[in-house]
Amino acid sequence: MNTEHRPWLTHPTVQRIAAPLLVGIVLLGLWQVLCVALQVPAYLVPSPLDIGRTLLTDGPMLLGALWTTLTITFLSFALAVTLGVALAFLFVQSRVIEASLFPYAILLQVTPVVAIAPLIIIWVSNTTLALVVCATLVAIFPVIANTVLGLRSVNPGLLNLFRLNRAGRWQTLLRLRIPSALPYFFGGLRIASGLALIGAVVAEFVAGTGGTGAGLAYQILQAGFQMNIPRLFAALLLIAVTGVALFCLMAMLARVCLGHWHESEQG
Repeated sequence: MNTEHRPWLTHPTVQRIAAPLLVGIVLLGLWQVLCVALQVPAYLVPSPLDIGRTLLTDGPMLLGALWTTLTITFLSFALAVTLGVALAFLFVQSRVIEASLFPYAILLQVTPVVAIAPLIIIWVSNTTLALVVCATLVAIFPVIANTVLGLRSVNPGLLNLFRLNRAGRWQTLLRLRIPSALPYFFGGLRIASGLALIGAVVAEFVAGTGGTGAGLAYQILQAGFQMNIPRLFAALLLIAVTGVALFCLMAMLARVCLGHWHESEQG
C-alpha cells in the first residue's frame, strides 16, 4: 500500500489506536472461528459472541457491580496518591529519613495483600473502608518510589545554578525538583491506577462481600459456582477494559500536563 498519498496512515495517533484495534479484531475473529470449528462448549471456553450476548443480557447487573469496584478503585487510588506523594516529600528531606523509612514501604509492597486483607477486614468495621485500605496498600508503592526517584533525579548543572543564585530550599523544591519529578510521578500514576483496580478486586475476593452492593469479584465467584462461564468472561472483560481505560486516562493526563514542555510527551 502506497502511504505517500495517505499521510494519515503514518500519523502517530492513528497508528497508536488503529494498530492495537486491528490486532484485537484479528484475535477475536480467530477465537470465534476456533470455538465454532472445534465446537468448544460455552461452559469451557465461551466464544466472543457468547460473551457479547452475556454482556447484553446481564449488562445492568455487571455494570452495577463494576461501579462498586470502581468506587473502591478511585477512593484507594486517590488515597494512595495523597499518602504516596506526602511520604515521598518526607523521604527526600533527609537521607537518614529515607534510609529509616523506605524499607517499610518496600515491606508493604512485597507483603501479599491476600495475607493481610483478612486482618484489615477484622480490624476495620466498615467493609468499604477495609477494601479501600487493602487496595491502597497495593497501589501506594509505585507513587512513593517514582516520586522519590523524580525528586532525586535533578540535573546537577541546574542544581548548581540554583545554588549560585542562592535559591532557598523551598524555591529549589518548587521550581526545580517538582518539575523534574513530574514525568516520574505520572509514570507512577499509570502503574498505581492499575494496581488500585487489582487491589480492589483482590480485596473483594478476600472479603467475599455479596448482595446488591457487591463488586465484580463477587460476580466472578458466583459465575464460577454456577458454571456460568460466559458471565465470568464478561466480568473479566469489564475489568480488563477498565484497567486499559485507567492507564489511557493517566497517559492522557500526563500528555496534557507535560506535552507542551517535556520531551517525554512530545513527538
